[in-house]
Amino acid sequence: MWLTYIKRVTTVLLAILALISIAAALLWRDRPSLEAIDWPKPSIASAMNPDAVTVTWLGVTTLLFDDSETQILIDGFFSRPTLTEILLDLPVDNNAAQINYAMNEFRMRRLAAIIPVHSHFDHAMDIGEIANRSSASILGTESTAEIARGAGVPEDQITVVEGTASFQFGNFTVTLRPVNHAPIGWGGEVPFDGKIEEPLTMPQPVSAWRMGGAYTIIIEHPQGTALVQGSAAYKKYDLRDIAADAVFLGVGALHSLGRDYAELYWQHTVTATGSHSVYPIHFDDFTQPFGEITLSPRAVDNFEKTAEWLLQFRNRWDNDASLFIPEFGKPIAIFSQPASDP
Repeated sequence: MWLTYIKRVTTVLLAILALISIAAALLWRDRPSLEAIDWPKPSIASAMNPDAVTVTWLGVTTLLFDDSETQILIDGFFSRPTLTEILLDLPVDNNAAQINYAMNEFRMRRLAAIIPVHSHFDHAMDIGEIANRSSASILGTESTAEIARGAGVPEDQITVVEGTASFQFGNFTVTLRPVNHAPIGWGGEVPFDGKIEEPLTMPQPVSAWRMGGAYTIIIEHPQGTALVQGSAAYKKYDLRDIAADAVFLGVGALHSLGRDYAELYWQHTVTATGSHSVYPIHFDDFTQPFGEITLSPRAVDNFEKTAEWLLQFRNRWDNDASLFIPEFGKPIAIFSQPASDP
């Protein structure tokens, strides 16, 4: 009798598990199409204008700024842990071959600084290995410094930034301003909050990369000013003194925070700085291989809806601003983009 009962319960549980698995698989495949977002693509930099300041988007919030003399790398995330490794919090390691490929393919040979917006794995996982392949300085919080130390980066290449601070690299002036991380975790918390307390030696589970403190990054050049907001967070009125030509707007999980929050985020980041060009970043699924740009499942983050909101905010608050979808690996001459009307 008991054996029959156990068999029945086991059969029911297996059936429920199968249904859950099927539902999860269907939800994971239900993704918006990037092609359905009818925004113009930015004009790609031309060899006819070699002096233009360019930005190359390399997925998530990794951005390579280049003025033909000096390069600044915002974030450094080329190794891509799999979905299984992330969900099960399994130890992961830097992908040396992928890092070598990215640095060679995108000609990172004049790299002066590596600056993660904060210390989560999808922003800072590879910064130490990139620094070890260059003479670039790493700038960031003490948590960022511990990532670098764990990779064996010499101490004279590591700068811990306290409060707001500015640094000069060639013709670039880079200013870091502390800002919050978007409250996108369970119950409005910050995922993997806290600090990294000791050198982060590899391999490690993704939860080991603690947020550690976040920055708004302002990059000034004689040709113009760009602002990078890696996480969808803001401080009220904090950027009123900044005049930015271009804003790289982190929108990861912005849809989950609601339209009202998103509109305030736009106002205190784009409207406040008077930007004429806005580029969403952190809209792609970071569990995909490096270079494969796919939107996240709707159940995780509905960028299609977020894009609708951004267009509405632009039309309401900043009619003279243009919205562009960056293309992976293609250098954008950010300070010479034509006006558009998506």
